[in-house]
Amino acid sequence: MNPTALRVLFLVAAAAMLLPWLTAPIGLAAGAVFGLLLGNPYAERTGKLAGQLLKVCVVGLGFGLSLPAVLETGATGLWLMGLWVILVLGTGLLLARAFGVESATGRLVSAGTAICGGTAIAAVAPVLRAKSESISTAMACVFVLNAVALYLYPWTGRQLGLSESQFALWAAVAIHDTSSVVGAASAYGPQALAEATVLKLARALWILPLVLGFALLVARDDGTSRLAGFKPPVFIGVFVLAAAARSLLPSGEPLFDALYLAARQGLVLVLFLVGAGLSRDLLARVGWRPFAHGLTLWLLATAASLAAVLAWVT
Repeated sequence: MNPTALRVLFLVAAAAMLLPWLTAPIGLAAGAVFGLLLGNPYAERTGKLAGQLLKVCVVGLGFGLSLPAVLETGATGLWLMGLWVILVLGTGLLLARAFGVESATGRLVSAGTAICGGTAIAAVAPVLRAKSESISTAMACVFVLNAVALYLYPWTGRQLGLSESQFALWAAVAIHDTSSVVGAASAYGPQALAEATVLKLARALWILPLVLGFALLVARDDGTSRLAGFKPPVFIGVFVLAAAARSLLPSGEPLFDALYLAARQGLVLVLFLVGAGLSRDLLARVGWRPFAHGLTLWLLATAASLAAVLAWVT
């Protein structure tokens, strides 16, 4: 296809993602069509733009939630997610050794599965002094599994008759990236979206302890440590402020409702941009060992969290 025509088609498709009848799964699928079949004409920009837009949309979702609900769910989720992160990370590091995965790649895949996919990988990579090959391999592995989860989880949840609260906890615990957590939860229902967003953000807060832990590990191994380049997830605090604004300013509810709906639809555009990041080159970078490691860890996390939700959450 002519490069100019491809760029125009890409921009038209991206703008179409803001139409209210398009959903998160459609957004991801449409983006993947460009990435894998047509080619992403803005490949160097879409990844960064997707990350920035995701933060804006998450803050926008805060305008649709009450502060007491956010604090209550977040307080419970914080310690619960902490236990889960430790369990998944420890299992991931053991599996990396069992599969013979290179040290940095194994740690990155484990961190991405334990906390929040690409964000965790990007935060931990400078501390581990990971090479670009290790980073791209881990990113590609998590990216593929994250895309599968967006479709697999809602379908599985409906087959099992999960309530929205059950699904929210399961998705927030076991899906890698925030984008796919909120995308899957949005497809499942409004209550699932609200609870999954808060729980996922509680999980994301464990990035800081994770980075510090790996810094101590590096210091023990070679006597040096490096935290340069690490940026804490400030947008989580802004999300809480948005919920506080809704609770403290009831007269602004019409505006807050509009911002919330805009954020929900904006997530479809985010997933379009995420899907457009897929490429044949990206998939070719994943060797069988790292992918087997990431797939096994994700399947174990998926099965264990689902069993726990079915057993203990009504």
